Amino acid sequence: MHTEPWYQQANVIILPSHLANDFEAFCRCNPAPLPLLHRSQSGETSCLPLAKHTDIRTDISQYCVYEEGQLVKTVSSLQSYTSQGRIAWPDMVCFYLGCSFGFEGRLKTAGVPVRNVEQGRNVSMYRTAVPCIPAGVFSCPLVATMRPVPAAMLDAAVKVTNLNPLAHGAPVHIGEPALLGIQDLSRPDYGERVEMQPGDVTVFWACGVTAIEAILSSKPSLAFSHSPGCMFLTDSPDSSPVTKPNPELTPLCFLVSHNPLFYSLASHRAVARIRQLEIIIGEDPGQRGIRALSVQDELLCSCLALSHSSSVAITTGFPTHYMHSPPDETDGPPGAIAMATMLLALGKQVTMVTDRRAVEMNQAIIDEAVKTGVLKTAIPLVTFEDHGPDSALHFLCHHGDPNRPRYDHLVAIERSGRAEDGNYYNMRGVNIKHLVDPIDNLFIAAKNIPGITTTGIGDGGNELGMGKVKEKVKSLMPNGSLIACDIPADNAVTGCLNWGGYAVACALYLLHTCPSHQRYLRKGLGVEHIPPQEQLQDWTANLPSVDKVKTHKYFSEYYLLSGFPSAFVSY
Repeated sequence: MHTEPWYQQANVIILPSHLANDFEAFCRCNPAPLPLLHRSQSGETSCLPLAKHTDIRTDISQYCVYEEGQLVKTVSSLQSYTSQGRIAWPDMVCFYLGCSFGFEGRLKTAGVPVRNVEQGRNVSMYRTAVPCIPAGVFSCPLVATMRPVPAAMLDAAVKVTNLNPLAHGAPVHIGEPALLGIQDLSRPDYGERVEMQPGDVTVFWACGVTAIEAILSSKPSLAFSHSPGCMFLTDSPDSSPVTKPNPELTPLCFLVSHNPLFYSLASHRAVARIRQLEIIIGEDPGQRGIRALSVQDELLCSCLALSHSSSVAITTGFPTHYMHSPPDETDGPPGAIAMATMLLALGKQVTMVTDRRAVEMNQAIIDEAVKTGVLKTAIPLVTFEDHGPDSALHFLCHHGDPNRPRYDHLVAIERSGRAEDGNYYNMRGVNIKHLVDPIDNLFIAAKNIPGITTTGIGDGGNELGMGKVKEKVKSLMPNGSLIACDIPADNAVTGCLNWGGYAVACALYLLHTCPSHQRYLRKGLGVEHIPPQEQLQDWTANLPSVDKVKTHKYFSEYYLLSGFPSAFVSY
C-alpha cells in the first residue's frame, strides 16, 4: 500500500485491444478519477516511461481477473495467461492510471495527518451516485477515496493535492457523504474503514478504482486489474509538484453549509475578484453607514452556494413609500431580475416570491424583462400565505416533506424584514406591517430543513436576512434598536441594494469562468477548460449594466440588465 521514500504509484487496467480506444476516450472524459499515465502497445509487458526492468504480469502483488464483467478470482501473477498455449495476452492493452497514494507523502510533509496510514489501513473507497461521462462502451459511477482531514487543515490538503493532477488532483467533494450518495461510511465498497478523529471533515478524492467499475459495467470477455490497494510502483519519486504552482490559480476552501456540512472551492484569483466586488457594493454615497455592517466573504459564500444550487426562490419588495401607489421603491426588483437572469443562464430553476398586493406589479416587471430580452424566459411568480404552523414547510417542500425541498436556496434582496416586536419598519421607524406578507416565515422554516441555504441582501439592517448582523444594526444604524430585522439568513450581503444583486450575478460569472471551481462543481468529470472567448461573449449578455432607460409605468427609471458590467468585473 505505501512505501518509503514516496514513489508515484499507479492503478492498472488491462483490456482487450478492441476496447482500448474506447477506454482511452473514457479516461480523457473523466480526468480526475482516470488520469492516464501511459497506454501500452498490445501484448507489451514493460512500461519504460514509468519504470525500468518491469513485467506488468508479475510486478503487482495481487491481480483481479474478470470474465464477462464478473470478478472470478484474484491471482499473484498473470503469467499463466501468456503460457501453456493460452493466447490472451498478445491481444491485451495495459493502462496505467495515477493514484492518490502518491500524494499522501506530501500531505504528511505539509503537516496534514493521513489517518489511513496512521491506522495501518488501506484507504476507504466508495462507489458514489455520481455518473462518469460515458465514452464508447464505458459508463459507470465515480469511485472516490475518503481521507478524514482536520477542518483547520482543509486549505493545506487542497493546496498540496491540487499540485498533482496525475494523482487525482484536488478533492472533488468536502463534507456530507450523502451528497455523493454514500449512506454508510463504515462500509466502504473497496479498501478498509478509516476512523474519524474529533474535528475531522470527510474529504473525497476521485479514485482510479473507477476503472474497475467500468470493467464491471462494460462486461468484457476477459480483463485484469490491480487488486484495490495493491498498486504498480513506478521509478518516479513523488517529491515535487507535477505542475508549476500558480498562486493565483491555487484553490481555496470555504464552508458553504452547516446543514448538511458542505465546503466548496474557488481559486485565489476568483476569490480576490469577488472580494473586490464586495468592496464596490459597499460604497456608501448616501453616508448611511453601510460598510459598518459588512462581513467579509458573505457575498462569496452566498454565490458558492448558489453555484451548487438547482432551484432558487428570490423575493424582493420594500413598501417604504407607504403613502404612494404602488408603495414600493425601485431598489430590489432590478437586482432580483439580474440574479434571475444569471441563474437561468446557469441552468437553475428560478421562482419569484412576492406579496399578494404586489403580484400585478411584479408580473409586469417580469413580462417587460422577457419582452426586452433581459430574461430569456418567463419565471414563475408566486405568493405565500400563512394558514398555520406548517404553511412554510408545505410551501418549501413537496407534500411538506423536509427531505424533498422545492428550493435549495432562498434569496431576499431589499425585502422588508420582521423586527423583534413582530412589526416591519422603514428606516424612519414607520410601521408598514399592513403592506407586508409573512415571507420571513420561509427563512425561519428553512433553518430546520437540511439542504436549503438562505441569503439576505440589505443596506440598512431592516431587510429580511439581516438579522445575522442584528447587533451591529442596533448599535450603529439610526433607529437600529427599533428597525433591526430579527430574522437571520445564512449569508448577509451588505451593499447598495441593486448593486448587491448585480454583484451576485457578476460573482456567479466569475465562478463560472474559474477552472478550480468548475472542476469541483463537476466532480472532476467532463472537459476541464475555461469557455472559449465566443462563449464568454454570449455569457456577458446575461450580466447587468448600469445604463438607464425609460420603461414600465411602475418605474420612472429601470436598469437595463444587458451588456458587459465593466464597473464590476473589468478591474
